[in-house]
Amino acid sequence: MRSHRHMDTRWWRWLAGGMAGAQIVAGLGLSPAGMAMDGWVAQQISSPTRYVLGAGDRLNVEFFNIPEYTDQYQVLSDGTLHLPQAGTIAVEGLTLDQATQAITARYAQVLRRPIISLNLLQARPVTVAIAGEISRPGSYTLAAASPDSPSTLTQVLQQAGGVTQSADVRRIQIRRVSDRTLGTESVTINLWDLIQAGDIRQDLTLRDGDSIVIPTATTVNPEESRRLAAANFAADATQPIQVAVVGEVNRPGPHTLRLNTNLTSSNDGLEALTVSQAIRVAGGITQLADIRDIQVRRVTHTGQEQVIPVDFWELLMAGNLQQDLPLQNGDTIVVPTATALTSAELAELASASFAADSMTVYVVGEVSAPGAIALPPSTSLNQAILAAGGFNNRARRSRVELVRLNPDGTILQESIDVDLSETLNAADNPSLRPGDTVLVGRSGLASFSDTLGLLLSPVTGVASLLRLLGL
Repeated sequence: MRSHRHMDTRWWRWLAGGMAGAQIVAGLGLSPAGMAMDGWVAQQISSPTRYVLGAGDRLNVEFFNIPEYTDQYQVLSDGTLHLPQAGTIAVEGLTLDQATQAITARYAQVLRRPIISLNLLQARPVTVAIAGEISRPGSYTLAAASPDSPSTLTQVLQQAGGVTQSADVRRIQIRRVSDRTLGTESVTINLWDLIQAGDIRQDLTLRDGDSIVIPTATTVNPEESRRLAAANFAADATQPIQVAVVGEVNRPGPHTLRLNTNLTSSNDGLEALTVSQAIRVAGGITQLADIRDIQVRRVTHTGQEQVIPVDFWELLMAGNLQQDLPLQNGDTIVVPTATALTSAELAELASASFAADSMTVYVVGEVSAPGAIALPPSTSLNQAILAAGGFNNRARRSRVELVRLNPDGTILQESIDVDLSETLNAADNPSLRPGDTVLVGRSGLASFSDTLGLLLSPVTGVASLLRLLGL
């Protein structure tokens, strides 16, 4: 048989095309590797030989040297083909090779050494069920794009809205009816190998009736979550999601997140809705926020709650984008209250992209424009006084009172020596917090003048009355 391996390429092309190459090569005892792999022949031998036929498949049945029998046939609803001279032949559940053998065996009864080839022209729609950590579980019908491009696992995941962030893509189960035992077989698919190593074998071709189960991950890895969110079979980031943000944010409560290219442009190119975006939509963190211990609470499809820790101090100081966890619909973000923050930490928080754009403080008393003032976060005491127009002529310029409402409901009141030339420091020029009140009192001279005016007001009142009466 070795001489056949060196036959002219044109002979192989004719043999493979006009005489159903896969059939004849097998008959000659050759493997496809011995063939000249030009594009057309490669396309023929790379067809989905493991495809299982069923009702609705459209086939081309070619009879060598009998053109009147060659035609296109469709598998009927009972799983059979109706062929000339041979009648009805059951092909449901058979691969193309098995069906070719069955048809050849039937025609061997009426023809002398029949040579028959079978090609799939149009695959039937594939109906599968999907459950677990998927955006829209249920039953789906997929139409194959072409005979050489059957429906795959990632295609149905995309149609079902993508896997959730709680999905364990390393242990996806596909259950199908066995061709041999008619029982159910199960295979485990690792789509993480597809993401990491491009292992296309993990993108399994689906069959009609397959069931797909996506389990819940026992733990959530922030780095892997970002990679999963970028996969084409992850949940669609262009769809809005509902989340809740509670704790030390300026507008706690439920919020709707929508993808914003301006927000994602600095997010390592990741098109996903993340914790930092949720905090910004909630008005930003307050100056009491403990960003080291933020939690994302997530309910899985089984009803269990996952608690995922997030350290935004690591994001702020080291630029660790892995801490900016992608979110999914229904997540709750909890921003706890810090027990103690230094002035340096307050300054860092105020400059963060997820901090509030402004805060409201109150400067009252002897300033030019007393009242509520909107200022950037962590504005110093001196800056707040200047923003209120500065001291007026009656002000006591050496000392002011700072009144602060603490988170536990207590009130802090302290006297601060003022020097408008001081830089930011905790003693003489502290950072203010939202809701702080700065009270600027009267100078000693202004107080004396006011008191004197109060004491003399009855006398001046009597004198005015006497003058009015002409006495």
